[in-house]
This record gives sequence, structure tokens and C-alpha cells, in this order.
Amino acid sequence: MSDTLIIVNFKTYEGSQGFSAEALARAMESIDTDARLVAAVSALDLSKVVEAAPDLEVWCQHLDPIGFGSNTGWLHPETAIHRGAKGTLINHAEHKVSLEHVAMLLDQVPEGFEICACAADINEARALAALVPNYVAVEPPELIGGDISVTSADPEIVSGTASAVMETSDQVGVLCGAGVKSGLDVSRAMELGVRGVLLASGVTKSSDPVEALNDLVSLL
Repeated sequence: MSDTLIIVNFKTYEGSQGFSAEALARAMESIDTDARLVAAVSALDLSKVVEAAPDLEVWCQHLDPIGFGSNTGWLHPETAIHRGAKGTLINHAEHKVSLEHVAMLLDQVPEGFEICACAADINEARALAALVPNYVAVEPPELIGGDISVTSADPEIVSGTASAVMETSDQVGVLCGAGVKSGLDVSRAMELGVRGVLLASGVTKSSDPVEALNDLVSLL
């Protein structure tokens, strides 16, 4: 049984929004693997993706630590949970927030709802790990969306983050991302000491998402 976690961030790519998001979720649901596949989707697509792929684990791309009331444009955790979200990303390089934001969100969500906090480097990963989210994902911003995986371009940041997080809290799992596109990238990530990967364009921009997904899990 694989313990590998693979989070596919749908972002706002044209091929992973609206009806395309539902189709991509169904493609993820169809993959025969022991790895844990998670779709991180737009809040606008959340309920439809959950409905389209009921056996797939679906997360939000972002949430805000707010209560009910006058909060125009903010994303309420309880609403997301009601609509089927099982977790969320937070502090992605494309949507940075404060440590206080992350801490307040962790305090607000119920037990069992998972949070993956994203970090740009080892120091930020260590600071986030001290808050004890479920996962910390290290993603060097300059490699995000590129053609070279972090596991090849900067393996030291992956292994260094794994060590730093473990020293800070053994309750926090470590992921890595940026440029991850293949089964070899995933295998290298695991060898460097992390629990899985966070990726986007390797699947969302692929001309054949099923083939891309099967490749990602091929060496597990």
C-alpha cells in the first residue's frame, strides 16, 4: 500500500475550470493506484467536482479564517466543508498569506480537515511546521510551472526541508512541488525524504491527463 500523496492543483488553467474541471476530476478518479490522489480546485468548481467524482478526494485551493457575516469575497471554511471539501492548500506562492492567517485557519477547521501549507524555502517551511498543519509543501517560486523538477534542479531544498520539518514537528508530513511532471520526479521526491508531491501544469496542461497521471504513479 503506497503512502504517497499526489495533490493536483487545478489553479485557473483553462483546461481545469468549469466542465473541464469535472472531466479532469473524473480522469483522476479513474486512475488505478494505491497512491492518494487529491484534486485542489477553485471554490467556484468545488461542489460540481465533488458531484462529478464522488470517490475522489477534493480540496480547496485557499480558505480564509473568517466567521459568518460581512466578508465579501472571502472563503468560509464551513461553507467549503459543507460543499464537500476535505482539505485545503494555504499560502501558495500565488496566494501568500501571513503566519497568523495560517494559525487562525488551523484553529478554526475541525479535526480531520487537512491543511497543506506551502513554503518557498526551508526557513518558511520550518516556521509553518511550528504551527503543525497536516503537511508543508516546499515549492521554490522560480521553478513553479517550469520544465525542470525541483527534485533535479534543487534536491537539497527537498531533503533539507524534510529534515527541518521533522526536527520542528514529527506530526507534519512534507511534500515538494515545482516542475514535477513524471513518475521519475515523484520517485526522486520520495527518495529525498518527502511524503508526496504538489503539482499542476504537468497534469492540467497535458494533452492527455490520464496518461500524465498514470506516468506520475508508474513507479510507486
